[in-house]
Amino acid sequence: MPRYLSITLEKRGVSCVAELLDKDAPRTCEAVWQALPQVGPVHHAKYARNEIYTMVPRFAAEEPGQENPTVTPIPGDVVYFSFPSGMLDREFKEEKDIHELPGVIDLAIFYGRNNLLLNGDVGWVPGNVYATIVEGLDQMAEACNDVWRSGSVGETLRYDRYQG
Repeated sequence: MPRYLSITLEKRGVSCVAELLDKDAPRTCEAVWQALPQVGPVHHAKYARNEIYTMVPRFAAEEPGQENPTVTPIPGDVVYFSFPSGMLDREFKEEKDIHELPGVIDLAIFYGRNNLLLNGDVGWVPGNVYATIVEGLDQMAEACNDVWRSGSVGETLRYDRYQG
């Protein structure tokens, strides 16, 4: 039986529904599912293009490792990244207020085309595609674009189990 997430930009009051890809990324799906809800300040990507994300403390007893990876996410992809503290530069960690953490989980959604996960400091950054948005992508994309244009201050990105 499929499992679903609700992903919400809380201040803007916009949500979408994503189906977990349990067959393609079972370890990642289970790690995220067991750790829900997750919420944190939203950020818009600088390099990847059409991406919003939040960074949260590590939550899995054991990291899922790479599965169903991509460096070219498509609209509707919901992606999990695990970053050790040493991979992120000091300024970035301070800006995001994560400098005290030994590593972070980046929970991201991609809302438009032509994304490329290439970081100028470290190179390719593959992420695990563990869900796909199946409802509300158009409205979420509009809100994500507003995060880019208007800013992310005071906005949070929330992941919950969707009960339908």
